[in-house]
Amino acid sequence: MVYPDSWKGFQIEDPSKWTEFHLNELTPKPFGDYDVDIKILACGVCASDLHTVSGGWGEQKFPLCVGHEIVGKAVRIGSKVTLIKEGERVGVGAQSYSCLECRQCKADNETYCKHQLDTYGAVWPETGIVSQGGYSEYVRTHEHWVFPIPDGLATNKAAPMLCAGLTAYSPLVRNGAGPGKKVGIVGLGGIGHFGLLFAKALGAETYVISRSHSKEADAKAMGADGFIATQDKDWNLPHEMTFDLIVNTASSSDGFDLAKYLSLLDVHGKWISVGLPEGDGQEVKTQTFMANGCLIGASHLGSRKEVLSMLKLAADKGIESWVEEIEISKDGLATALTRLHKNDVRYRFTLTGYDKCFSS
Repeated sequence: MVYPDSWKGFQIEDPSKWTEFHLNELTPKPFGDYDVDIKILACGVCASDLHTVSGGWGEQKFPLCVGHEIVGKAVRIGSKVTLIKEGERVGVGAQSYSCLECRQCKADNETYCKHQLDTYGAVWPETGIVSQGGYSEYVRTHEHWVFPIPDGLATNKAAPMLCAGLTAYSPLVRNGAGPGKKVGIVGLGGIGHFGLLFAKALGAETYVISRSHSKEADAKAMGADGFIATQDKDWNLPHEMTFDLIVNTASSSDGFDLAKYLSLLDVHGKWISVGLPEGDGQEVKTQTFMANGCLIGASHLGSRKEVLSMLKLAADKGIESWVEEIEISKDGLATALTRLHKNDVRYRFTLTGYDKCFSS
């Protein structure tokens, strides 16, 4: 097989026109000894994609092809690759590089490496080439961030796990979610629904905390033990100081009464935020969390070891993402991002039809 020096992908060229996708030629970084070329089969649509192309997260390096919940087939491997075999079905998430030598990398904290690079929008050292994502034919990634997909997981269901799933899974396992623990998931969206599915699979008593009751039936169908709607009067009082861990996946902080949420935590319980709302965020005062001595933190993606354990758990427990498939095209991408902007998704989009799109 002849491998291309470049390939096609859908890029946004101007954040003021974030639904106008252009099918352009993409130039990847030079192929290295540890690299894997992946022919893409499917890619999830992440809120990060929307925040990036719309300019909500500030200046970006346009034109840019986003997408970082990628599943495909490994079609070429570097001479020193040992973790992946040619022909394997594999996944790539939101990170594609770290140094692998620093204290953080050696402690399975490579997502916190000072040298980490994102799958799209990062500048590769010494080349000046901007990394491009999964709304494209191929992706080229260092083997450490390429993950074999278990046979028991469907391609379209596995793709969203590689960012949204991992973003929920890592703070759960790092903060002790399991039997005998009460866990709250704030927000039942793309990340939140994974938080619920994984917390239950890990054995925790799990509640969903949402603004209204509109998603209560879905939460119960996913296995939630309880549902709290913050539109209800005194919604927090029956549950004060009863949660061991709350993972906040909310993508908006408008009207967010942080003190009431923190009142739910037991002594030294943990509030871990993974959502990244636009804007200034929450004001935090010591008095707000002194009554129960709760701890406030955040989590960023997860390690390779966590990705592999998450995928195994999903395969072993038969966990299925709640996804809607949209065929990749200019119109399909515009539809997906427009609907995501309106929160019209339950609970994740997966782009499919890559062979059809890129063979024409």
